[in-house]
Amino acid sequence: MATPAVAAPAQPVVTGKLIAAFVALSVGMFMAILDIQIVASSLSEIQAGLSASSTEIAWVQTSYLVAEIVIIPLTGFFGRALSTRYLFAIAAGGFTLMSFLCAMSTSIGEMIVFRAAQGFIGGAMIPTVFSAAFTAFPKNRQAMVSAIVGLIATLAPTIGPTVGGWLTNAFSWHWLFLVNVGPGIVVTIAVLVLVDFDKPNFALLRKLDFVSLFLLAAFLGSLEYVLEEGPTNDWFQDSTISGFALVTVVAGIGFFYRAFTTREPLVDLRAFADRNFATGSLFAFVIGVGLYGLVLLFPLFLARVRGYDSLQIGETMFVTGAFMMVTAPVAGMLGQKLDPRLMMFVGISLFALSCIELTPITKDWSYAELFVPQALRGVGMMTAMIPVNILALGTLPPDRIKNASGLYNLMRNLGGAVGLALLLTELNNRTDVHYERLRETVTWSRDTVTERLGDMTHSLASLGSNASAAAVRQLTSMAEQQAQVMAFADVFLIIAGVFAATLFLIPLARRPRPAGAAAAGH
Repeated sequence: MATPAVAAPAQPVVTGKLIAAFVALSVGMFMAILDIQIVASSLSEIQAGLSASSTEIAWVQTSYLVAEIVIIPLTGFFGRALSTRYLFAIAAGGFTLMSFLCAMSTSIGEMIVFRAAQGFIGGAMIPTVFSAAFTAFPKNRQAMVSAIVGLIATLAPTIGPTVGGWLTNAFSWHWLFLVNVGPGIVVTIAVLVLVDFDKPNFALLRKLDFVSLFLLAAFLGSLEYVLEEGPTNDWFQDSTISGFALVTVVAGIGFFYRAFTTREPLVDLRAFADRNFATGSLFAFVIGVGLYGLVLLFPLFLARVRGYDSLQIGETMFVTGAFMMVTAPVAGMLGQKLDPRLMMFVGISLFALSCIELTPITKDWSYAELFVPQALRGVGMMTAMIPVNILALGTLPPDRIKNASGLYNLMRNLGGAVGLALLLTELNNRTDVHYERLRETVTWSRDTVTERLGDMTHSLASLGSNASAAAVRQLTSMAEQQAQVMAFADVFLIIAGVFAATLFLIPLARRPRPAGAAAAGH
């Protein structure tokens, strides 16, 4: 005799209140991610305003990233203990307060402390929104909600330097932080009024493993510092980098030991036993490499080679953001109907193609030449991001999503940190290699070189006896510029290769069950 079919779990109901609550959460997440990059184009103005040294000003960015990467994996524990409502309200309110204090800073020391606190408190908003998208909405709406979350996660860092440059030019660097205050207050109040997805379990706070907390902070904080400072400080030739690398290894071993032996681990790593979550996290890592890598490389090329200011860079890079926004709703609808593995294949392929399109780059490339690669990048990023979100988080039981969301977002941020460190190192190395090769080619024995130098000397005749030396300096500058351009082409090809290689990992993922499918029995 056949047993009755097992009823599918009750799905959440989409209401106006739920939509309004999710909008409030999304605005908070947008602010937190935007602030990762918003100061990037205005560090020189902040440095002048606070009378900081070049070494000190770098910590305005580094302190935020170090603090943020520590809190992200902890949001699973604190989300279960405090609930989405209270955790997010604390994060949004604290982020808003720290933004105001950053704007009011009168010394670089104050700025670094408030900036670190801003990253630590505000970083909790990012994985909380991801978990809400997959616990508060029914299965048949998760692809579209994932499109919104994916758009925010990729668009915010892309336009961050643009927004920061515009605010600084139009007002002052203080508005990089003051711009958060109004929306932050509204978000905090809205979350307290509207969000009721889950209930707190305050008893968990008594089980907080402070040893694991210390080890995790030392592990991730030191790792982020090594990755941030390594490319500019000659890696392990620097004693400070070596010291933090040692802390990373020792604290990491201690943390993982605690995580696998403690009855109530601070961060539950068992989510990686789920094949789809593990595969999705790996793809998130690679997406982080491409997302944050190109957000850095494009402005570097446009500033160093083209001589663009922050506003011109923003106008050029807006193409990617525009195509992300156009693609998001389409990809969201397709995500509800297509196998996510197929969408991942298309999206990752487009991203790899966008990087290949950049390999013939020259010093004269500007908006027109960069349009197609940026458009492909925008479409590819959104087409890949949505199914990766669904693959990693959309198939887990609801009670495991909060913890898994922290780990998933950690993997994307780590991908960005590792990618930036390695790409910057490779960019510097390849620039040196190409410059040495050009030096070997540009010799006095070559007629074309002597003719070109003669023409340049003649054009600088107004300088008199200094014309010859000026021509040599100009020729050297041209060689340095060409070496940089060739190095950028090499790095773009490396990114394309990484994404192309990732395509071979797609078969490792299982296709999720169709939304709303019930488990049948016999």
